[in-house]
Amino acid sequence: SKEVGTPILFAGLIVIIVFIPILSLEGVEGKMFRPMAFTFMSALTAALVLSVTVMPVMASLFLVRRISADDTFLVRWLKAAYVPLLRYAMAHPLVMISGASAVFLVSIVVASSFGVEFVPKLDEGDLAVQAIRLPSVSLETSIEMTKAMERALKTFPQVESVVSKSGRPEIANDPMGVHQTDILIRMKPEHEWPAHVTKLELVEQMQAALEKAVPSNSFSFTQPIELRVQELVAGVRSDVGLSLYGDDLATLETEGNRIVRVLSQVPGAADVQAQQIAGLPYLRMIVRRDAISRYGINSSDVLNAIHAIGGTPVGQVFEGQRRFPLQVRIAPEWRQDTDRLGDLKIEDPSGRQIPLAQLADIRMEEGPSEISRHSIRRRLLIQCNVRGRDLGGFVADAQAVVGAQVKLPAGYSLEWGGQFQNLQRASQRLMVAVPVALFLIFSLLYVTFSSVRLTLLISLNVPIAATGGIFALWLRDMPFSISAGVGFIALFGIAVMNGVVLIEHVRHLREHGHDAHSAVVTGAMDRLRPVFMTASCGALGFVPMAISGSAGAEVQRPLATVVIGGLLTCTVLTLLVLPAIYRWFDTEPQAEEEPAAAPVV
Repeated sequence: SKEVGTPILFAGLIVIIVFIPILSLEGVEGKMFRPMAFTFMSALTAALVLSVTVMPVMASLFLVRRISADDTFLVRWLKAAYVPLLRYAMAHPLVMISGASAVFLVSIVVASSFGVEFVPKLDEGDLAVQAIRLPSVSLETSIEMTKAMERALKTFPQVESVVSKSGRPEIANDPMGVHQTDILIRMKPEHEWPAHVTKLELVEQMQAALEKAVPSNSFSFTQPIELRVQELVAGVRSDVGLSLYGDDLATLETEGNRIVRVLSQVPGAADVQAQQIAGLPYLRMIVRRDAISRYGINSSDVLNAIHAIGGTPVGQVFEGQRRFPLQVRIAPEWRQDTDRLGDLKIEDPSGRQIPLAQLADIRMEEGPSEISRHSIRRRLLIQCNVRGRDLGGFVADAQAVVGAQVKLPAGYSLEWGGQFQNLQRASQRLMVAVPVALFLIFSLLYVTFSSVRLTLLISLNVPIAATGGIFALWLRDMPFSISAGVGFIALFGIAVMNGVVLIEHVRHLREHGHDAHSAVVTGAMDRLRPVFMTASCGALGFVPMAISGSAGAEVQRPLATVVIGGLLTCTVLTLLVLPAIYRWFDTEPQAEEEPAAAPVV
């Protein structure tokens, strides 16, 4: 207990500190990974307390007095394979450190080619389609178009049912007009799909069918839960959202359409569309002051007649506890004809009936369908989905293309948002939190060994462990994501812990009279089993997550892949490279006398 208590305690504290950066995450990424960090840190804290209090007592009570020193078959096989490798590593330290450095440099080159995304997109199974048409469309026409979309979607054998809704009340979190329709597609299980049809291909086929059935609509494909989360968290309904700020609505529309054309040229762009802020027909009546003054008519009389077009409340109708407003409206056939509206009569003080056309100018004009604001500024939202490539790489290319080809007028600005904004926020937090955690780990290592050189030696586990995680992501063709970043954070703690277990034992042997070479060889052989068991148990524990294909596995797979790959390389480093170069970092502690053998009771 005295020998292993201190390294176990400090190694456990190091692993706990490693998870501090995860606690700094906020938003969606924080809600996804903070519970995991809290659970891991709480479990490890309890395990540390038990390992230094309860376990020694349990060992004294239940372990037999005479313990056999024979190794199991697996351990004997491992030692037989490890001895020649260790002998070669000890004889060629430059080869070992050069090889490790070369592999690390190659991993840096590989990592520079990685794509970047926020979190892997979860496959919900079902699809959601947003259909947008001209704001001037009537409710009846919108319903007919929606029915045509449903008929087109039901022709696909993969579709089980289709539910649509057009418009949404203004009191909702996301108000919509009747020109906007959400279509929820419930899909059959994938084993019932026709062979050789992927989901991406199915989406492309559906989009082509919808554009053929209802050509006057624009469509955006997503997933039901993803759609709601993006609306509530990012404020957009797509992967990338560009907010164009300015004062003039006509300029916003012109520049927005130009950005849409440029953005559509970027590889990976899908469902690019700008917010419909114009195209709604308005009936405008301008009272002619000279005419009403000539007839002696008040402007309020003209305005009251105009107000009756939309409906004038004149009372309430009671039916039990229910109340209904009673309105007077001009007949529909009159409201839709400007010439007939001009024939409406306004009575002057002398009793004459003056046509409305002589008192006001009646015009049909197109005006804004909606005016959105953010931070007290008018905003036009441009939305875009990303297909076939990573989010980070797409946004980088899109920013370069838009910046080169779109020059905004003075007073207008562009802001990139959506899932990319979440990625930026999480990356900025991790860039601060991870170095702080690594500094705390370095400080704990220094407190443990009282040696900067040994602390640096153990810290070599961190980049080598990262090398394995990088190659694992590359082999599985996975982009870097916040999920993979969390995997790297967990991996660093395990890698440092293995280094502490080995170097502490070598240090213990040096303090008891062993020379550097014998201490390293003996320590490496003694710590082969715990280091190998830690790595193998950790890797095997993550295998189900790495190969899982169930719902939600998309987030688990990068994390598990990084940990498994990193454990492989950091185990090789701990068992081969660290022993080979230990003599370069040895601080030559003062040897102590061997303690007397404990009497046999």
